[in-house]
Amino acid sequence: MPVVGDLRVLLRLRDFRNLLAVRLLSQAADGIYQVALATYVVFSPEKQTSPAAVASAMAVLLLPYSVIGPFAGVLLDRWRRRQVFLYGNLLRALLACGTGVLIVSQVPDWLFYASALSVTAVNRFVLAGLAASLPHVVAPAQLVTANSLSPTAGTLAATAGGGLAFLLRLLAADSNALVVLLGAGFYLCAGLVSLRLAVDLLGPDHRPGGLHPSVAEGVALTVRGMAEGLRHLARRREAAQALIAMTSMRFCYGALFVTLLMLCRYSWSDDESTGLALLGIAVGVSGAGFFAAAVVTPWLVGRLGTRGWMTACAAGAAILVPALGLSFTPGPMLVAAFALGLATQGAKICTDTVIQSRVDDDFRGRVFSVYDVLFNIAFVAAAGVAALMLPPDGQSVALIVSVSALYALTAAYLKWRGDVSRETSPRAES
Repeated sequence: MPVVGDLRVLLRLRDFRNLLAVRLLSQAADGIYQVALATYVVFSPEKQTSPAAVASAMAVLLLPYSVIGPFAGVLLDRWRRRQVFLYGNLLRALLACGTGVLIVSQVPDWLFYASALSVTAVNRFVLAGLAASLPHVVAPAQLVTANSLSPTAGTLAATAGGGLAFLLRLLAADSNALVVLLGAGFYLCAGLVSLRLAVDLLGPDHRPGGLHPSVAEGVALTVRGMAEGLRHLARRREAAQALIAMTSMRFCYGALFVTLLMLCRYSWSDDESTGLALLGIAVGVSGAGFFAAAVVTPWLVGRLGTRGWMTACAAGAAILVPALGLSFTPGPMLVAAFALGLATQGAKICTDTVIQSRVDDDFRGRVFSVYDVLFNIAFVAAAGVAALMLPPDGQSVALIVSVSALYALTAAYLKWRGDVSRETSPRAES
């Protein structure tokens, strides 16, 4: 297969391999840490979780990204990205250890959430920096394949890390603190591996005066820089439209994730351990869908274009969500988890490629930070809507039908809002 040959070419590139290793370790740690938080908040026996409680937890952990994200982008366009990976991961390792101590200490929930937020806040810098750095280690014609391998491999690493956390949590009762400490170890390894990359390799290409801005300067630069970044994005029609479509699909995925979580917690099991095991299986099946997307997306983009493949992903989800989800039983829902993993990751690969191809490097960090902000707002908004629509057992026909309709509207938007494929397909870029 041509995709296999392309992957072999990429993996021969030393700098790409090193950047990929940083991503894999960082996102594996993210998966471990996030599962530790989820099991502590949702599956602890002493906690009676409702959809509203899940939405509140997501809001506490994710909405602040809307404030941090723009600042991350402006600073990423001035800081050496290799250093962000080094110091960001070392800082997360230290902060994660603090979260583990708080879990053992049985502190009030607000203090626990504050600690969790400190770790996930740094995550914005690392993930945005990884996306913005990729064009520095591969050729432009290799971006589609690189975006299939790198972010998807990171997602799979997060899934594997989450699976490891699930396993440890099931094997040892009250092991949330131990799981958090395991995540801290992975963060430490990611920081050390980043030392294999040259300090100036990953950009940005132009740093004003070569100096790092102070905090006060960063605040002022954020206001002006975000306005410039948004104006730049407005002039890049293809990137803006892909971002809108991806945000819509992220909303759908978030609503269905909360549904699945409540089904695992209350409908499909009588105890927390069984529900946690079912959720772990669902996450693993969805991860298999991410992997499938990495394999098929370069081939399908070559034939359908990025616009065509994104449209197919949204349209396919619109059909499969009600067909598989309205039964509210584990078998069909697990098939849906695989299909939606494939569709969501396939669309994300296309969106990453369009933004990297159409956004200038000087603005790329800011645009990817906007991307992250929209991702998190969409997910939290979906959790809020799900909290209003879902009963405690997670079975809501109205929510399933509404999500299907939104997928269909997204497919229609992509179909009729211009053609991206000619400008962003591998043929055009080569």
